[in-house]
Amino acid sequence: MPNVKVFDMAGKEVGDIALSDVIFGREVNGAVLHAAVRAYLMNQRQGTQSTLTRTEVSGGGKKPWRQKGTGRARQGSTRAPQWTHGGVALGPKPRDYRTDLNKKTKRVALFSALSAKVAAGDLIVVDAIKTETYSTKTMVNMLKALGAEKKALVVLPEVDAAVIKSCANIPGVVTTQFNTVNVYDVLNADKFVIAKDAVLKLEEVYA
Repeated sequence: MPNVKVFDMAGKEVGDIALSDVIFGREVNGAVLHAAVRAYLMNQRQGTQSTLTRTEVSGGGKKPWRQKGTGRARQGSTRAPQWTHGGVALGPKPRDYRTDLNKKTKRVALFSALSAKVAAGDLIVVDAIKTETYSTKTMVNMLKALGAEKKALVVLPEVDAAVIKSCANIPGVVTTQFNTVNVYDVLNADKFVIAKDAVLKLEEVYA
């Protein structure tokens, strides 16, 4: 059962917490992580790209020149792909890129991602993440004190508009709640900053 230190928002150590082996002490499964990240990125695609084929480009109804006798290659339309302003051959058309993973695979991927953060020493537990007013400076100072100044994922136990708004203008910082954490955001962040209450709720739901 991994133990990690608990800090306050000023970066001072205020205790420690024993994390669940079920969630934070798993062996990292690289293949499942790859599948989860790939599925996430594919599901972000709109799939609305579309090019015009030769039948969809306007014009080109008249044969450019007669079939024989000109010395030039035979042509049937100025909208064929080899012509400027012609249609696109084998171009992309609207399609659905969506793919899905089963529930068990999603869980294994999430646990692997969280375990990887613990193993790398990139998981930071804060006793409470809060601010009384909308204050970007407060959040910047907290992240600086915790050594999470670059890309950080801040996980809250519940929706806190003041914290979310305060982090919104900080480059590289993403906020989420314990029940909406996804594998891509965990792996994409340099530091995983989570409130102590969010850890307890994660363990209550998954462990």
